[in-house]
Amino acid sequence: MSSTLPFVEVNPTGKADAVVIWLHGLGDSGNGFAPIVPELKLPQSLNVRFVFPHAPVRPVTINNGMEMRAWYDIKSLDFENRADVEGVTESMALVRELVEAEMARGIPSERILLAGFSQGGVIAYHLGLRFEHKLAGILALSTYMCQPEKLAEQRHPANQDTPILVAHGLYDEVVPCALGKSAFSLLESLGYPAKWRDYPMQHNVCLEEIQEVSQWLVKRFG
Repeated sequence: MSSTLPFVEVNPTGKADAVVIWLHGLGDSGNGFAPIVPELKLPQSLNVRFVFPHAPVRPVTINNGMEMRAWYDIKSLDFENRADVEGVTESMALVRELVEAEMARGIPSERILLAGFSQGGVIAYHLGLRFEHKLAGILALSTYMCQPEKLAEQRHPANQDTPILVAHGLYDEVVPCALGKSAFSLLESLGYPAKWRDYPMQHNVCLEEIQEVSQWLVKRFG
């Protein structure tokens, strides 16, 4: 089974037995986060394969309809309606194909982890919490939730105990820290084993965060 989403892959030296599917932010591509793999300094023995898909190209309303890679359209800066639900649902289906393609290659779902930055994190949340097979974890970086009010009814019990790491920049000018905190609080209230970390940074990643993510991945796959 193959996926319709193109992607960049970074494979381990040995046969892969765990996979991280990492989703980029608005206007970026799979190439944006691929260089993070060596910085994570994961033990070779973990044999983790990284997949960095490219979001489809679409017009983005808040950027004057300019076409760019985006997991969904952003029609307004109002946070309640920031994520275009139709686009989120379409991208969720495309990323689901990627997860299922890895499962078809023989990687158990509980050795597959979803990670996402900003827009990519919205998709990681949306798919991971509704996915009917147990995942290794969800990594939500500088992001928020689409339709948080529907999560309680739409979530799937398969990932109720899946560890979630939520990380955000305190000075994020694109996705305010309060929005990330709000998603985290909802996870906590629904009983998910979520962990919150914030860093003195803007809408980006920093070294301390990369080190923290690395330790967390080792725990998930070790």
